[in-house]
Amino acid sequence: MKNIDIQAKYDAFIRYFEKEMPLAGSELKFCNPYQLLVAVILSAQCTDRRVNMTTPAFFERFPDAKSLSEASQDDVYQLIKSISYPNNKTKNLIGMAKGLMSEFNGVVPSDIDELQKLPGVGRKTANVVMAVAFNKPAMPVDTHVFRVSARIGLTHNAKTPLETEKQLVAHIPQELLSKAHHWLILHGRYVCMARKPKCEECGIKEICDFYQKNGK
Repeated sequence: MKNIDIQAKYDAFIRYFEKEMPLAGSELKFCNPYQLLVAVILSAQCTDRRVNMTTPAFFERFPDAKSLSEASQDDVYQLIKSISYPNNKTKNLIGMAKGLMSEFNGVVPSDIDELQKLPGVGRKTANVVMAVAFNKPAMPVDTHVFRVSARIGLTHNAKTPLETEKQLVAHIPQELLSKAHHWLILHGRYVCMARKPKCEECGIKEICDFYQKNGK
């Protein structure tokens, strides 16, 4: 496929979602960067709905990095045990909070490299915090973004989240990156599901590689 064809696909994708989903944003509930960072760590391989059911009690008990850094593993585990992989996430949350206190005086940094120094914070989590908490140009790639962008044909032969991120960033204007991340997530969550995509309801099926090959 020629570059001009790819960019035309991106342009059509952007036009559709700018019209249909102009206010796309995270479905995680949070009040500040610390709360978002906790919620994103909890959301790995877990639904936002389940995370949002868990975090109110968590934030009441641990309202900031200092209180979380002083928590026992059992205290944290009891609050998040209904979430997937609670043992591992307990360690990551306490480690993240200790890192915030020792390296950043309890303040969540707004730099992607600094964020990734924290335990349990990989590139995807750091990008989410950059995009959502600090409104900086970033393209976090989770399973929805990875799958949907490849299925539509926005990415080609991307084998890793980083390869997907680089291809998306190359074609989407910087000021739309964060919003486009949410477009892809929400489209993958509610329309372009993994096992049975709702192609008949999809507003971008005419530019979708999957639909052109299979849906028709």
